[in-house]
Amino acid sequence: MNRIVRAAVCAAAVTGLVLGLGACSEATEAAKKESAEQVDKAIDEKYEVTYEVTGKNVDSIEFAGGGGTAMDPKMETVKKPALPWKKTVTLRGIMPPAVSPISFEATADLTCKVVYKGETIKEATGEKALLGCIAVSPIVK
Repeated sequence: MNRIVRAAVCAAAVTGLVLGLGACSEATEAAKKESAEQVDKAIDEKYEVTYEVTGKNVDSIEFAGGGGTAMDPKMETVKKPALPWKKTVTLRGIMPPAVSPISFEATADLTCKVVYKGETIKEATGEKALLGCIAVSPIVK
């Protein structure tokens, strides 16, 4: 008799686990779908930033112009730019805005900026400007 009761209890427990896990699986799938939809929306959303570079003796400027993918943005280059230099570009989703002036001379007065909706979201001066101004996409904030 104990074996029958034990088997019935085990069977009921296994059935409960299977049904419970099935419900969790459905909830997890729904959450994954919702999350994927939010990521897709964020990836497709477009935003504008303005890059600014000031100083002197800049040989070229590299910047993310909106081409490529979020994880591998296509960089564009302007050679021998007139300074101050300013460029507005449209980027997508999580693509990081990035601008990098290149100079082979003194850089004390060199500045780069990334501006979003009138607010500077990244700025660097002097030698730090040579490393570039790379900001987090304002869409993911």
